[in-house]
Amino acid sequence: MMLQQHLLFVLYSFCGIVIKEAATKNKVKGSQAQFPITQNVTVVEGSTANMTCRVDYNDNTSLQWSNPAQQTLFFGDKKALRDNRIELVRASWKELTISINDVSLSDEGQYTCSLFTMPVKTSKAFLTVLGVPAKPEIVGLSRPAQEGEDVTLTCTTSGSKPAADIRWFRNDKEVQGQKEVNATGRSFTVRSTIHLKVDRTDDGAAYTCVVEHIALGSLPHQVTEVLEVHYPPQVEIVRSVIVPQEGQYFKLECVSKGNPLPEPVLWTKDGGELPDVERMIVEGRDLIITTLNKTDNGTYRCEASNHLGTNRDEFTLYVYDPNALMQPGPDHALIGGVVAVVVFITLCFIIVLGRYLARHKGTYLTNEAKGAEDAPDADTAIINAEGNHAHAEEKKEYYQGAARNVVHLKSENLGFANNYALRQEYVRCIM
Repeated sequence: MMLQQHLLFVLYSFCGIVIKEAATKNKVKGSQAQFPITQNVTVVEGSTANMTCRVDYNDNTSLQWSNPAQQTLFFGDKKALRDNRIELVRASWKELTISINDVSLSDEGQYTCSLFTMPVKTSKAFLTVLGVPAKPEIVGLSRPAQEGEDVTLTCTTSGSKPAADIRWFRNDKEVQGQKEVNATGRSFTVRSTIHLKVDRTDDGAAYTCVVEHIALGSLPHQVTEVLEVHYPPQVEIVRSVIVPQEGQYFKLECVSKGNPLPEPVLWTKDGGELPDVERMIVEGRDLIITTLNKTDNGTYRCEASNHLGTNRDEFTLYVYDPNALMQPGPDHALIGGVVAVVVFITLCFIIVLGRYLARHKGTYLTNEAKGAEDAPDADTAIINAEGNHAHAEEKKEYYQGAARNVVHLKSENLGFANNYALRQEYVRCIM
Protein backbone atom coordinates (compact mmCIF):
# COMPACT_ATOMS: atom_id res chain seq x y z
CA MET A 1 0.00 0.00 0.00
CA MET A 2 2.77 2.34 0.86
CA LEU A 3 4.48 1.39 -2.39
CA GLN A 4 1.44 2.30 -4.50
CA GLN A 5 1.13 5.68 -2.87
CA HIS A 6 4.77 6.38 -3.48
CA LEU A 7 4.49 5.47 -7.19
CA LEU A 8 1.44 7.74 -7.65
CA PHE A 9 3.27 10.63 -6.02
CA VAL A 10 6.25 10.23 -8.38
CA LEU A 11 3.93 10.04 -11.41
CA TYR A 12 2.02 13.17 -10.41
CA SER A 13 5.25 15.05 -9.79
CA PHE A 14 6.63 14.13 -13.23
CA CYS A 15 3.45 15.19 -14.99
CA GLY A 16 3.51 18.51 -13.17
CA ILE A 17 7.06 19.20 -14.22
CA VAL A 18 6.26 18.41 -17.88
CA ILE A 19 3.18 20.63 -17.89
CA LYS A 20 5.08 23.49 -16.20
CA GLU A 21 7.93 23.32 -18.78
CA ALA A 22 5.45 23.30 -21.67
CA ALA A 23 3.68 26.31 -20.24
CA THR A 24 6.99 28.11 -19.79
CA LYS A 25 8.00 27.39 -23.42
CA ASN A 26 4.67 28.64 -24.75
CA LYS A 27 4.98 31.80 -22.68
CA VAL A 28 8.49 32.47 -24.03
CA LYS A 29 7.40 31.74 -27.61
CA GLY A 30 4.42 34.05 -27.33
CA SER A 31 6.56 36.78 -25.86
CA GLN A 32 9.06 36.55 -28.73
CA ALA A 33 6.31 36.58 -31.44
CA GLN A 34 4.55 39.61 -29.99
CA PHE A 35 6.80 42.22 -31.64
CA PRO A 36 5.61 44.72 -34.32
CA ILE A 37 7.30 44.77 -37.75
CA THR A 38 7.36 47.84 -40.03
CA GLN A 39 9.17 49.07 -43.20
CA ASN A 40 10.40 52.46 -44.39
CA VAL A 41 8.32 54.06 -47.15
CA THR A 42 9.33 56.48 -49.93
CA VAL A 43 6.70 58.27 -52.00
CA VAL A 44 6.45 61.21 -54.39
CA GLU A 45 4.80 64.38 -53.21
CA GLY A 46 1.10 64.33 -54.01
CA SER A 47 0.80 60.54 -54.10
CA THR A 48 -0.46 58.04 -51.44
CA ALA A 49 1.66 56.44 -48.72
CA ASN A 50 0.61 53.09 -47.16
CA MET A 51 1.97 52.41 -43.64
CA THR A 52 1.77 48.74 -42.52
CA CYS A 53 2.47 47.20 -39.09
CA ARG A 54 2.40 43.39 -38.56
CA VAL A 55 2.90 40.89 -35.71
CA ASP A 56 3.34 37.12 -36.08
CA TYR A 57 1.55 36.34 -32.78
CA ASN A 58 -0.91 38.46 -30.87
CA ASP A 59 -2.97 37.49 -27.83
CA ASN A 60 -5.71 40.02 -28.58
CA THR A 61 -3.46 43.03 -27.96
CA SER A 62 -4.23 46.26 -29.88
CA LEU A 63 -1.93 47.92 -32.46
CA GLN A 64 -1.54 51.68 -32.83
CA TRP A 65 -0.02 54.10 -35.44
CA SER A 66 1.42 57.51 -34.41
CA ASN A 67 2.80 60.34 -36.57
CA PRO A 68 6.19 62.11 -36.12
CA ALA A 69 4.52 64.51 -33.65
CA GLN A 70 3.47 61.47 -31.55
CA GLN A 71 -0.19 62.05 -32.35
CA THR A 72 -2.20 58.86 -32.50
CA LEU A 73 -3.59 58.25 -35.97
CA PHE A 74 -5.38 54.92 -35.45
CA PHE A 75 -5.80 52.71 -32.37
CA GLY A 76 -6.88 49.40 -33.81
CA ASP A 77 -9.72 50.21 -36.16
CA LYS A 78 -10.57 53.42 -34.32
CA LYS A 79 -9.52 56.72 -35.95
CA ALA A 80 -8.00 59.10 -33.47
CA LEU A 81 -6.89 62.13 -35.56
CA ARG A 82 -9.23 64.24 -37.61
CA ASP A 83 -7.42 64.32 -40.94
CA ASN A 84 -9.45 63.42 -44.00
CA ARG A 85 -6.32 62.39 -45.85
CA ILE A 86 -5.66 59.50 -43.43
CA GLU A 87 -7.76 56.36 -43.91
CA LEU A 88 -7.89 52.82 -42.55
CA VAL A 89 -6.92 50.14 -45.05
CA ARG A 90 -6.86 46.95 -42.90
CA ALA A 91 -7.18 46.24 -39.16
CA SER A 92 -6.82 42.86 -37.41
CA TRP A 93 -5.04 41.34 -34.43
CA LYS A 94 -1.97 40.73 -36.65
CA GLU A 95 -1.97 43.80 -38.95
CA LEU A 96 -2.78 47.49 -38.93
CA THR A 97 -2.43 49.32 -42.31
CA ILE A 98 -3.33 52.96 -42.89
CA SER A 99 -3.00 55.26 -45.94
CA ILE A 100 -2.06 58.94 -46.19
CA ASN A 101 -3.42 60.53 -49.36
CA ASP A 102 -2.00 63.57 -51.16
CA VAL A 103 1.27 63.37 -49.26
CA SER A 104 3.09 66.65 -48.73
CA LEU A 105 6.65 67.40 -47.66
CA SER A 106 5.39 68.16 -44.16
CA ASP A 107 4.26 64.53 -43.77
CA GLU A 108 7.85 63.33 -43.91
CA GLY A 109 9.27 61.89 -40.70
CA GLN A 110 9.40 58.90 -38.38
CA TYR A 111 6.12 57.05 -37.71
CA THR A 112 5.65 54.62 -34.76
CA CYS A 113 3.71 51.38 -34.52
CA SER A 114 2.99 50.30 -30.92
CA LEU A 115 1.88 46.89 -29.55
CA PHE A 116 0.27 47.33 -26.12
CA THR A 117 1.77 44.42 -24.26
CA MET A 118 3.45 44.58 -20.88
CA PRO A 119 5.81 46.32 -21.54
CA VAL A 120 4.71 48.14 -24.72
CA LYS A 121 6.67 47.16 -27.82
CA THR A 122 7.27 49.64 -30.70
CA SER A 123 8.71 49.70 -34.22
CA LYS A 124 9.74 52.75 -36.27
CA ALA A 125 9.13 53.45 -39.99
CA PHE A 126 10.51 56.50 -41.79
CA LEU A 127 8.35 58.15 -44.43
CA THR A 128 10.42 59.92 -47.14
CA VAL A 129 8.62 62.36 -49.41
CA LEU A 130 10.26 63.33 -52.72
CA GLY A 131 9.65 66.90 -53.82
CA VAL A 132 8.79 67.13 -57.53
CA PRO A 133 10.70 69.91 -59.32
CA ALA A 134 8.59 72.48 -61.13
CA LYS A 135 8.88 72.90 -64.88
CA PRO A 136 11.97 74.97 -65.67
CA GLU A 137 12.05 78.48 -67.09
CA ILE A 138 14.77 80.13 -69.21
CA VAL A 139 15.41 83.85 -68.88
CA GLY A 140 17.82 86.06 -70.81
CA LEU A 141 16.24 86.05 -74.30
CA SER A 142 13.91 89.01 -74.06
CA ARG A 143 15.09 90.45 -77.40
CA PRO A 144 17.19 89.42 -80.43
CA ALA A 145 20.92 89.54 -79.78
CA GLN A 146 23.43 91.22 -82.07
CA GLU A 147 26.52 89.49 -83.41
CA GLY A 148 29.39 89.82 -80.92
CA GLU A 149 27.11 90.51 -77.97
CA ASP A 150 27.50 88.74 -74.60
CA VAL A 151 24.34 86.77 -73.67
CA THR A 152 23.57 85.06 -70.34
CA LEU A 153 20.90 82.33 -70.19
CA THR A 154 19.58 81.16 -66.79
CA CYS A 155 17.40 78.09 -66.22
CA THR A 156 15.49 77.87 -62.90
CA THR A 157 13.45 75.11 -61.26
CA SER A 158 11.99 75.05 -57.73
CA GLY A 159 10.32 72.64 -55.31
CA SER A 160 12.69 69.71 -55.73
CA LYS A 161 13.74 67.45 -52.86
CA PRO A 162 16.49 66.42 -52.99
CA ALA A 163 17.95 69.13 -55.24
CA ALA A 164 17.41 68.50 -58.95
CA ASP A 165 20.10 68.32 -61.63
CA ILE A 166 20.10 70.70 -64.60
CA ARG A 167 21.78 70.01 -67.95
CA TRP A 168 22.16 72.33 -70.97
CA PHE A 169 22.13 71.36 -74.65
CA ARG A 170 22.89 73.44 -77.74
CA ASN A 171 20.90 71.62 -80.40
CA ASP A 172 22.04 68.03 -79.69
CA LYS A 173 25.39 68.83 -78.05
CA GLU A 174 25.69 69.22 -74.27
CA VAL A 175 27.24 72.41 -72.92
CA GLN A 176 28.39 73.06 -69.36
CA GLY A 177 26.57 75.48 -67.07
CA GLN A 178 27.22 76.94 -63.63
CA LYS A 179 24.89 75.40 -61.01
CA GLU A 180 23.54 77.14 -57.91
CA VAL A 181 21.37 75.47 -55.19
CA ASN A 182 19.33 77.33 -52.55
CA ALA A 183 17.17 75.77 -49.82
CA THR A 184 13.59 77.00 -49.66
CA GLY A 185 11.91 75.49 -46.61
CA ARG A 186 11.88 71.71 -47.07
CA SER A 187 12.65 71.91 -50.83
CA PHE A 188 15.34 73.41 -53.06
CA THR A 189 15.55 75.98 -55.84
CA VAL A 190 18.17 75.17 -58.49
CA ARG A 191 19.60 77.54 -61.11
CA SER A 192 22.04 76.90 -63.93
CA THR A 193 23.65 79.64 -66.05
CA ILE A 194 25.55 79.64 -69.34
CA HIS A 195 27.45 82.59 -70.84
CA LEU A 196 27.63 83.08 -74.62
CA LYS A 197 29.41 85.43 -77.03
CA VAL A 198 27.06 85.02 -79.94
CA ASP A 199 27.84 85.15 -83.65
CA ARG A 200 25.88 84.43 -86.80
CA THR A 201 26.31 80.67 -86.36
CA ASP A 202 24.17 80.94 -83.21
CA ASP A 203 21.21 82.33 -85.15
CA GLY A 204 18.48 79.70 -84.96
CA ALA A 205 20.37 77.56 -82.42
CA ALA A 206 18.09 75.77 -79.93
CA TYR A 207 19.20 75.93 -76.28
CA THR A 208 17.45 73.32 -74.11
CA CYS A 209 17.37 73.15 -70.30
CA VAL A 210 16.75 69.61 -68.98
CA VAL A 211 15.76 68.99 -65.32
CA GLU A 212 16.43 65.47 -64.01
CA HIS A 213 15.17 64.15 -60.68
CA ILE A 214 14.40 60.82 -59.03
CA ALA A 215 10.76 61.82 -58.71
CA LEU A 216 10.51 62.27 -62.49
CA GLY A 217 11.94 58.89 -63.39
CA SER A 218 12.79 58.59 -67.08
CA LEU A 219 10.64 61.59 -68.07
CA PRO A 220 12.64 64.72 -67.19
CA HIS A 221 11.24 68.25 -67.48
CA GLN A 222 12.70 70.37 -70.25
CA VAL A 223 12.24 73.72 -71.95
CA THR A 224 13.76 75.04 -75.20
CA GLU A 225 14.48 78.56 -76.41
CA VAL A 226 15.66 79.41 -79.93
CA LEU A 227 18.34 82.09 -80.07
CA GLU A 228 17.87 84.87 -82.63
CA VAL A 229 21.02 86.77 -83.66
CA HIS A 230 21.02 89.86 -85.90
CA TYR A 231 24.05 90.34 -88.15
CA PRO A 232 24.99 92.37 -91.27
CA PRO A 233 24.62 90.92 -94.78
CA GLN A 234 27.06 88.58 -96.46
CA VAL A 235 26.93 88.58 -100.28
CA GLU A 236 28.22 86.20 -102.98
CA ILE A 237 27.50 86.20 -106.74
CA VAL A 238 27.01 82.81 -108.40
CA ARG A 239 26.98 82.52 -112.22
CA SER A 240 24.91 80.03 -114.19
CA VAL A 241 27.46 79.42 -117.01
CA ILE A 242 31.21 78.93 -116.66
CA VAL A 243 32.11 80.17 -120.19
CA PRO A 244 29.53 82.76 -121.33
CA GLN A 245 29.08 82.93 -125.12
CA GLU A 246 27.26 85.26 -127.44
CA GLY A 247 23.59 84.40 -127.85
CA GLN A 248 23.34 82.41 -124.60
CA TYR A 249 20.91 82.81 -121.69
CA PHE A 250 22.89 83.95 -118.64
CA LYS A 251 21.98 84.41 -114.96
CA LEU A 252 23.81 85.89 -111.99
CA GLU A 253 22.42 84.90 -108.58
CA CYS A 254 23.06 87.21 -105.63
CA VAL A 255 23.25 84.89 -102.61
CA SER A 256 22.77 87.21 -99.63
CA LYS A 257 22.59 86.18 -96.01
CA GLY A 258 21.77 88.40 -93.08
CA ASN A 259 19.37 88.89 -90.22
CA PRO A 260 17.12 90.71 -90.87
CA LEU A 261 17.22 89.34 -94.42
CA PRO A 262 18.31 92.11 -96.81
CA GLU A 263 15.45 92.94 -99.17
CA PRO A 264 15.76 93.92 -101.95
CA VAL A 265 19.25 93.71 -103.46
CA LEU A 266 20.65 96.35 -105.86
CA TRP A 267 22.26 95.38 -109.21
CA THR A 268 24.58 97.77 -111.07
CA LYS A 269 26.99 97.55 -114.03
CA ASP A 270 30.31 99.40 -114.09
CA GLY A 271 29.16 101.60 -111.23
CA GLY A 272 25.94 102.71 -112.94
CA GLU A 273 22.45 101.47 -113.76
CA LEU A 274 21.82 98.46 -115.96
CA PRO A 275 22.06 99.73 -119.55
CA ASP A 276 19.56 97.44 -121.28
CA VAL A 277 16.50 96.84 -119.12
CA GLU A 278 14.81 94.86 -121.89
CA ARG A 279 17.48 92.14 -121.93
CA MET A 280 18.71 92.57 -118.34
CA ILE A 281 15.88 91.56 -116.00
CA VAL A 282 16.08 91.61 -112.20
CA GLU A 283 13.93 88.93 -110.54
CA GLY A 284 14.25 88.99 -106.78
CA ARG A 285 17.96 88.46 -106.15
CA ASP A 286 18.75 87.25 -109.69
CA LEU A 287 20.01 89.23 -112.68
CA ILE A 288 19.00 87.57 -115.96
CA ILE A 289 20.47 88.46 -119.36
CA THR A 290 18.22 86.85 -121.94
CA THR A 291 20.70 87.00 -124.87
CA LEU A 292 24.39 87.72 -124.37
CA ASN A 293 26.42 89.93 -126.68
CA LYS A 294 29.79 91.69 -126.56
CA THR A 295 28.24 94.88 -125.16
CA ASP A 296 27.44 93.02 -121.96
CA ASN A 297 31.13 92.82 -121.03
CA GLY A 298 31.84 94.63 -117.76
CA THR A 299 31.76 94.46 -113.97
CA TYR A 300 28.43 93.67 -112.31
CA ARG A 301 27.84 94.43 -108.63
CA CYS A 302 25.23 93.11 -106.20
CA GLU A 303 24.67 95.16 -103.04
CA ALA A 304 22.59 94.11 -100.01
CA SER A 305 21.73 96.12 -96.85
CA ASN A 306 19.97 95.84 -93.51
CA HIS A 307 19.97 98.06 -90.42
CA LEU A 308 23.33 96.61 -89.31
CA GLY A 309 25.31 97.34 -92.47
CA THR A 310 25.88 96.94 -96.20
CA ASN A 311 27.87 94.35 -98.16
CA ARG A 312 28.54 93.75 -101.86
CA ASP A 313 30.15 91.38 -104.33
CA GLU A 314 31.34 91.88 -107.92
CA PHE A 315 31.59 89.71 -111.03
CA THR A 316 33.49 90.59 -114.23
CA LEU A 317 31.69 89.28 -117.31
CA TYR A 318 33.49 88.55 -120.58
CA VAL A 319 31.40 87.21 -123.43
CA TYR A 320 33.24 84.82 -125.77
CA ASP A 321 32.76 84.39 -129.53
CA PRO A 322 31.52 80.81 -130.01
CA ASN A 323 33.29 80.58 -133.40
CA ALA A 324 36.65 81.47 -131.84
CA LEU A 325 36.17 78.85 -129.18
CA MET A 326 35.64 76.17 -131.85
CA GLN A 327 39.00 76.87 -133.65
CA PRO A 328 41.66 74.30 -132.77
CA GLY A 329 44.50 75.63 -130.67
CA PRO A 330 48.12 74.48 -130.60
CA ASP A 331 48.77 70.89 -129.73
CA HIS A 332 50.56 71.32 -126.45
CA ALA A 333 51.24 67.62 -126.15
CA LEU A 334 53.06 67.56 -129.49
CA ILE A 335 55.11 70.64 -128.59
CA GLY A 336 56.07 69.08 -125.29
CA GLY A 337 57.17 65.88 -127.02
CA VAL A 338 59.38 67.75 -129.50
CA VAL A 339 61.03 69.72 -126.70
CA ALA A 340 61.71 66.52 -124.78
CA VAL A 341 63.37 64.89 -127.83
CA VAL A 342 65.57 67.95 -128.43
CA VAL A 343 66.69 68.02 -124.81
CA PHE A 344 67.47 64.29 -124.90
CA ILE A 345 69.57 64.58 -128.07
CA THR A 346 71.47 67.55 -126.64
CA LEU A 347 72.32 65.65 -123.47
CA CYS A 348 73.53 62.65 -125.48
CA PHE A 349 75.77 64.89 -127.61
CA ILE A 350 77.30 66.52 -124.54
CA ILE A 351 78.02 63.11 -122.98
CA VAL A 352 79.67 61.75 -126.17
CA LEU A 353 81.74 64.91 -126.63
CA GLY A 354 82.93 64.76 -123.05
CA ARG A 355 84.00 61.12 -123.39
CA TYR A 356 85.86 61.92 -126.63
CA LEU A 357 87.77 64.86 -125.15
CA ALA A 358 88.75 62.87 -122.09
CA ARG A 359 90.07 59.98 -124.23
CA HIS A 360 91.95 62.37 -126.59
CA LYS A 361 93.69 64.10 -123.69
CA GLY A 362 94.91 60.77 -122.38
CA THR A 363 96.41 59.81 -125.76
CA TYR A 364 98.32 63.09 -125.96
CA LEU A 365 99.87 62.67 -122.54
CA THR A 366 100.96 59.12 -123.41
CA ASN A 367 102.55 60.16 -126.70
CA GLU A 368 104.33 63.08 -125.07
CA ALA A 369 105.82 60.74 -122.54
CA LYS A 370 107.04 58.41 -125.29
CA GLY A 371 108.67 61.24 -127.29
CA ALA A 372 110.38 62.63 -124.24
CA GLU A 373 112.50 59.54 -123.76
CA ASP A 374 114.85 60.19 -126.72
CA ALA A 375 114.37 63.90 -127.39
CA PRO A 376 117.06 66.39 -126.34
CA ASP A 377 114.44 69.08 -125.60
CA ALA A 378 110.71 69.58 -125.20
CA ASP A 379 110.15 70.75 -128.79
CA THR A 380 111.73 67.64 -130.18
CA ALA A 381 109.69 65.52 -127.76
CA ILE A 382 106.43 66.94 -129.12
CA ILE A 383 107.45 66.27 -132.72
CA ASN A 384 108.75 62.78 -131.92
CA ALA A 385 105.46 61.96 -130.13
CA GLU A 386 103.82 61.68 -133.56
CA GLY A 387 105.85 58.47 -134.15
CA ASN A 388 107.70 59.52 -137.36
CA HIS A 389 111.44 59.85 -136.45
CA ALA A 390 112.55 59.90 -140.10
CA HIS A 391 111.09 63.33 -140.60
CA ALA A 392 111.75 64.64 -137.09
CA GLU A 393 114.26 67.25 -138.22
CA GLU A 394 111.92 68.40 -140.98
CA LYS A 395 109.02 68.76 -138.55
CA LYS A 396 111.23 70.62 -136.12
CA GLU A 397 112.22 73.06 -138.83
CA TYR A 398 108.60 73.65 -139.80
CA TYR A 399 107.68 74.08 -136.18
CA GLN A 400 110.40 76.65 -135.54
CA GLY A 401 109.31 78.58 -138.61
CA ALA A 402 105.72 78.55 -137.42
CA ALA A 403 106.79 79.66 -133.98
CA ARG A 404 108.49 82.68 -135.51
CA ASN A 405 105.26 83.55 -137.29
CA VAL A 406 103.37 83.97 -133.98
CA VAL A 407 105.68 86.60 -132.54
CA HIS A 408 102.98 89.16 -133.25
CA LEU A 409 100.57 87.47 -130.72
CA LYS A 410 99.63 89.35 -127.60
CA SER A 411 101.38 88.67 -124.33
CA GLU A 412 98.48 86.74 -122.89
CA ASN A 413 98.43 84.44 -125.95
CA LEU A 414 102.20 83.91 -125.71
CA GLY A 415 101.71 82.54 -122.27
CA PHE A 416 99.42 79.88 -123.66
CA ALA A 417 101.98 79.05 -126.37
CA ASN A 418 104.28 77.67 -123.71
CA ASN A 419 101.73 75.04 -122.86
CA TYR A 420 102.71 71.67 -124.42
CA ALA A 421 99.17 70.76 -125.34
CA LEU A 422 98.49 74.06 -127.17
CA ARG A 423 101.82 73.83 -128.98
CA GLN A 424 101.11 70.29 -130.08
CA GLU A 425 97.74 71.29 -131.48
CA TYR A 426 99.38 74.21 -133.22
CA VAL A 427 101.96 71.94 -134.86
CA ARG A 428 99.21 69.62 -136.06
CA CYS A 429 97.34 72.52 -137.60
CA ILE A 430 100.34 73.82 -139.56
CA MET A 431 101.32 70.35 -140.70
